[in-house]
Amino acid sequence: MCGIIGYTGTENDVQEVLMTGLSGLEYRGYDSAGLAIANGSLAVHKREGEVSALENALPEMTLDGLAGIGHTRWSTHGPPSDENAHPHTDCESRVAVVHNGIIENYQSLREDLTADGHEFNSDTDTEAIPHLIGSALEAGVAPEQAFRQAVDRLEGSYAVAAVFQGEETIYVARNESPLVLGVGDDGHYLASDVPAFLEYTDRVIYLEDGQFARVSPSGIIVTDEQGAVVDTAIDTVDWDPEDAGKSGYDHYMLKEIHEQPTALRKCLRERVSELEHEITVEELATLECSGPVQFVACGTSYHAALYGARLLRENGISAQCFLASEYDAQSIPVSDETLVVGVTQSGETADTMGALRMANQAGATTLALTNVVGSSAARECDHVMYIRAGPEIGVAATKTFVSQQAALTLLSSVLSGAESPTLIKQLRGLPEKLQHVLDESTAQEVSAEFVDADAYFFIGRGYNAPVALEGALKMKEITYKHAEGFAAGELKHGPLALVTEQTPVFALVTGDTAAKTIGNIKEVEARGAPVIAVTDRPAEVGQYASHVLEVPTAGPYLTPILANVQLQLVSYWVAAQLDRSIDKPRNLAKSVTVD
Repeated sequence: MCGIIGYTGTENDVQEVLMTGLSGLEYRGYDSAGLAIANGSLAVHKREGEVSALENALPEMTLDGLAGIGHTRWSTHGPPSDENAHPHTDCESRVAVVHNGIIENYQSLREDLTADGHEFNSDTDTEAIPHLIGSALEAGVAPEQAFRQAVDRLEGSYAVAAVFQGEETIYVARNESPLVLGVGDDGHYLASDVPAFLEYTDRVIYLEDGQFARVSPSGIIVTDEQGAVVDTAIDTVDWDPEDAGKSGYDHYMLKEIHEQPTALRKCLRERVSELEHEITVEELATLECSGPVQFVACGTSYHAALYGARLLRENGISAQCFLASEYDAQSIPVSDETLVVGVTQSGETADTMGALRMANQAGATTLALTNVVGSSAARECDHVMYIRAGPEIGVAATKTFVSQQAALTLLSSVLSGAESPTLIKQLRGLPEKLQHVLDESTAQEVSAEFVDADAYFFIGRGYNAPVALEGALKMKEITYKHAEGFAAGELKHGPLALVTEQTPVFALVTGDTAAKTIGNIKEVEARGAPVIAVTDRPAEVGQYASHVLEVPTAGPYLTPILANVQLQLVSYWVAAQLDRSIDKPRNLAKSVTVD
């Protein structure tokens, strides 16, 4: 969840690189932020709150040094405070440490260290790490070996980086928490996510679980747990640094909503040929599926997975969808004929990675459907399919959800062999129709009428049901208002008791299920609730609705993708009118890398 940045070099200003990186990582956590720069001593500055609070607290004179680390925190152990902010140091301030993950045995480590005379200043699990290192330093152990000894005692997940006073080297290690190294011409970088240093370099090394690295101005050396040097590949990230900026929009979320036509084109490019009437996904060329398919995912990705599972079932393939966090608790039968698909934007989601690892151990074939090249899911699964959405900075997923839906449509076609000319034509035309929705939407005007509502309901049937769930999630995430999504037929089995005149109901009315959904609209209308219909048949539905948000017809599979965009815009404009922190909603972070 938290964000780590590090830089060591001779050309760029270390403080400037760290602050740029922290700003680029703030979507991973914004409870507090801090940095440490090594020179003859250690300069450590940290503050509760967003990165701007840290920036305001820094001394006017730039901090000198050749190596530094920074951190932006999403709280797990201890509330947001200056004391709980990273970096943490040992008793003598000889080493500073930043960490992402959960140290499961921190309490016993803390008790042992306290018994040895160490004094702790925070509530965090992380603070045990610098004290372990400091204890080794007191015994005369050299910095690198002291770092390795400390990491060897950790149980749990971690991406950890440390700097020592008087040294220009950063020592790093990872286990079940993301960490990527950047290879630059003027020095070298490390971060939780590539966007943190993308404006400096696009050449990266993905650190594997159990590996360590020494990052210095002269180079990067990766070693295994025994200290043997590991040969590493340098990959080039195909992302434009401009993709990680706001490009004049007020919020990343609004920018990313408007980037969805481009994201779709990237997802479909060289995969869908209208001329040759075929769908070809090169990454899936060697994928064989003879048995059932199981999807595992969390949050928005789970809603996309529900959509994908329905696609497969409709095309004759047995498919189920599971919350990744519940996968280990449901005694789900898995065999060597099972295909388990992990849908994860970041490729690092802890619950999804746990489910995929369980599936691997059970002998299943695993496929990662992800946005991030070189992510843990991409490396650990048997197969990977990229959604190609580009960097998404806003915490609330928008363009990645649309790209996941499109990618899952392609996956369904590949696994089932269903390549109808009609579907191919609809896919090719989808970006243009999505652009039409963005250009013509009246969501801003509609949202203004319902900004003070007590709660919001979202209903839909068939392929619209997952979109209804996603619409409610977006509303909850960025407006902090109560919202619920339902399969439309379930409304009368309990939730209808909550419907009042102050409860707007957003009804997705498209495809073959439209007639039944209109029946549900009438049930709501009879209780006095306003209905906002998102539909491709306004003349038919408009008489039953207070407002209509129109979408073009794109076929039974794809029209719900367009309907989802209208709901994204509604949530955005409600949040904007409520003056919410849209890109950084309270208590949430972009990539959930802890269980």
